[in-house]
Amino acid sequence: MAEGQAGQQAERSAQAITPRAMDYGQWYLDVVRAAQLAEHSAVRGCMVIRPHGYAIWEGMQRELDARFKATGHQNAYFPMFIPLSLLAKEEKHAAGFAKECAVVTHHRLKSIGGAVAVDPESKLDEPLVVRPTSETIIWEQFKGWIQSYRDLPILINQWANIVRWEMRTRLFLRTTEFLWQEGHTAHATEKEALEETWRMLGVYAEFAQSVMAVPVVRGRKTPGERFAGAVETLCLEGMMQDGKALQMGTSHYLGQNFSKSAGVQYLSAEGKLEYVYATSWGVSTRLVGALIMSHSDDNGLILPPKLAPIQVVVVPIYRTDEEKARVLEEGAKVAAELKAQGLAVRFDDREGFTPGAKYYEWEAKGVPLRVEVGPKDLEKGSLCVARRFVLEVAGESDGQRRKRSKSFLPRASALASIRPTLDAMQGELLERAAALREKRTKVIDGIEAYGEFFKGGGGFAWVHWAGGVEEEDQMAKRFETTVRCIPLPEDIPPSARGEGKCILTGKPSPQRVLMARSY
Repeated sequence: MAEGQAGQQAERSAQAITPRAMDYGQWYLDVVRAAQLAEHSAVRGCMVIRPHGYAIWEGMQRELDARFKATGHQNAYFPMFIPLSLLAKEEKHAAGFAKECAVVTHHRLKSIGGAVAVDPESKLDEPLVVRPTSETIIWEQFKGWIQSYRDLPILINQWANIVRWEMRTRLFLRTTEFLWQEGHTAHATEKEALEETWRMLGVYAEFAQSVMAVPVVRGRKTPGERFAGAVETLCLEGMMQDGKALQMGTSHYLGQNFSKSAGVQYLSAEGKLEYVYATSWGVSTRLVGALIMSHSDDNGLILPPKLAPIQVVVVPIYRTDEEKARVLEEGAKVAAELKAQGLAVRFDDREGFTPGAKYYEWEAKGVPLRVEVGPKDLEKGSLCVARRFVLEVAGESDGQRRKRSKSFLPRASALASIRPTLDAMQGELLERAAALREKRTKVIDGIEAYGEFFKGGGGFAWVHWAGGVEEEDQMAKRFETTVRCIPLPEDIPPSARGEGKCILTGKPSPQRVLMARSY
């Protein structure tokens, strides 16, 4: 074996991915590493998002930003440092984030005995909290923007970084610093604010299902799970491949809590001073983790084509110099024609890598389609198109599935098939995720059956519920489950609809809730 090939084989072996069935947590980390999405940094709990991972986040940004602007929102930016006095104005909000806040108390360093240390004389007059969320500082600014009903509504979105001092972290899912967007809006009436809260939840749900290919359940959080300072919190819950729930987005109706704490009033058309009604809503880089856990397999990352930074990779195959010249020329033409279709294409003409090593790399990175160009293809006027993902067939082996993922087509037909194939893969990923959710969802009426369900691996449990915060704590301690949401009636399966009795207390319950273990 040539030295270069041996090195590639050794690298591939070192990057082996732990099977999901063996250790799901390690599998997740292995996929992140093999796909070169992110890695731990020198700062505990923080991550470095590598170019491929950041490109996925940029794709999410583009899709979401277009939807926000289509609904009338504008982007702005606010400081990441929040005076402690501002955060403390909304008592429930401050209490909810108190344990997660990073605080700046000094503003410079000095050299002391040859070592660098904090200058004790640089203590700030007031501590600054590093942004855990921006409601308080944004509403301090809104106070100067709003005087009359003519100034409303204000529809603002911010793309920013957030710091929440987490004790236990996992790449993308929960890190000390993460990236997100946070919408903040101000309205003249409660009706308008509530409409905004539901509208933005709908935007998130449409994005999750049509772009991420992840089916979600929409609903309200229980009082114990609400955002600190909110009157109502709405959420989206998706099921990951291990049956656990992941909260994929939240939208909060804040009532007049923040306008009152910040003193933001407007003069109504009737000439009366009224407090403004508020909303806030956001999603974060946690969505990259959702993509990984919803779709990927033991060979690495699987991406829905709409979010794939590279949708098609063209790989040339040759042995001799004469073959190389002809194959590279054809490969470049194929890549150019695909780019002309508006597709994101990479022509992998790197030397020193075997075709097999390239296949492994792009498969691990989740590229949806691979087009192979070799001497025999030139002779036949054909191309080989390989799909990263095909829907599974019952009883089919991995080898049979891999064979079925390849198509050998005349050149023109192959190129014409690329976009329809990508569209089909997008739909099939949603179909597969929905089928998994259905398989691991159960309607449960008894506490013993509930325990057995989660003892056996669990998933989504539709149960009647009439408990409060104390009862939710009981369920969490006993089964490690939580009420993920009180769902919209239309998101409850027909078999789970209707009234009943609480699974724990036996009290009357008007409808079922969604319970699960979660991230």
